[in-house]
Amino acid sequence: MSAPEPTPRASLSVVDGVAMLVGIVVGIGIFKTPQMVAANVDSDAAFVAVWLVGGVVTLVGALVYAELGAAFPSTGGEYTFLGRALGPRVALLFAWARLTVIQTGAIALVAFVFGDYAQRVLPLGRWGPSLYAAAAIALFTAVNLSGTPQARGVQRLFSGLTVLAVVGIAVLGLTGAPVQATAPATASGGAAGLAMVFILLTYGGWNEIAYISGELRDVRRSMARVLVLGCGAVTLLYVVANLAFLRALGLEGLRASDAVAADTMRAVFGDAGATVLAATICCTALSTLNATIFTGARLYYAIGRDLPVLGRFDRWSSRGNTPANAILLQSVLALALVGFGAATRGGFQAMVEYTAPVFWFFLLLVGVSLIVLRQREPAVERRFRVPLYPFTPLLFCLTCAYLLYSSVVYAGLGALLGVAVLALGAPLLLLRPKPAATPGE
Repeated sequence: MSAPEPTPRASLSVVDGVAMLVGIVVGIGIFKTPQMVAANVDSDAAFVAVWLVGGVVTLVGALVYAELGAAFPSTGGEYTFLGRALGPRVALLFAWARLTVIQTGAIALVAFVFGDYAQRVLPLGRWGPSLYAAAAIALFTAVNLSGTPQARGVQRLFSGLTVLAVVGIAVLGLTGAPVQATAPATASGGAAGLAMVFILLTYGGWNEIAYISGELRDVRRSMARVLVLGCGAVTLLYVVANLAFLRALGLEGLRASDAVAADTMRAVFGDAGATVLAATICCTALSTLNATIFTGARLYYAIGRDLPVLGRFDRWSSRGNTPANAILLQSVLALALVGFGAATRGGFQAMVEYTAPVFWFFLLLVGVSLIVLRQREPAVERRFRVPLYPFTPLLFCLTCAYLLYSSVVYAGLGALLGVAVLALGAPLLLLRPKPAATPGE
């Protein structure tokens, strides 16, 4: 009799899950988007308020994911939820979108941000940023291939350093000399919807925890704790950091800054803070990179189990408790994007435009999936249930619909390109994947 195929082991604790969430979410966005948000609000109070609203919206979404992840734990995350509720073809279309628009692009983008700042610390010539980016992907691919214990240990380290770095910048900004008073600010864009698109991009990544639900210990209890504790910590960090930016630079200064953290450090310490800031952002980018590689490969593994043509990627390594083939595939695709980006690379805002409509469209479908599964599978054990049902998932769906609309209306050509790439995956709807498994399979 042949030995049974190795499968994911429930080896991650609540602390591991929170570290993963914080490591993914508190990434490069907090150093990029405050300037874009400031350009679309008309007062200091509105600037702080929209960050608080972003935290509330994130918590609402986290509650929806907590119920789905606890009831249907799987390494497939949203792919599993969508497949059960809306059918395997919709799930495959989501998988296409994630692999071509969302995940590998995010890995390459974060790696390039690391490369840009590492180049400031130790220049390597014209191709330095690209070399650093490729090396970072290769290094953290090796870490994740070595095993889940190694990857989670690295994640705890970098998440801790990231939190300390953001808190340090915030404290320096809040205790330094405040900005000189200026004339009342006037919003240059005035688009609250676009401000929320940038804010929720900065909060983005909490949904990645769905992909480790199959590896959390006591997932039916732990899932809600990870999401609520993690999102609460992120909201607190972001509000404090933005209060520091606002105090150091003022609203007009934020609008004029291309690097708010750098200008905050410069306002407090002068040019001597530049190297410290570069090292800080390197640490933050590496934290995001490791966590994104860890969670992203889980989807490849889930797809490989459903599509025979991708059967090589449904192998789980018993030695490291990792989807080794899936990690390798993901990294090859991300490295290909780094190679392309070495010659031509769009800006941060262009990446927002490219990914936002597709991202919010599928999050809307996930919210719908919760309602569908409550009606279709009422007998499934749900240790955690979304409070104030159905108001909470409906609020989440309405928020996603509004952000989908805003990202299309305000983002322009980049949004259309992302939608076009999604449309290229339409032939996947003709495939016949396996039906979604029932709980416990």
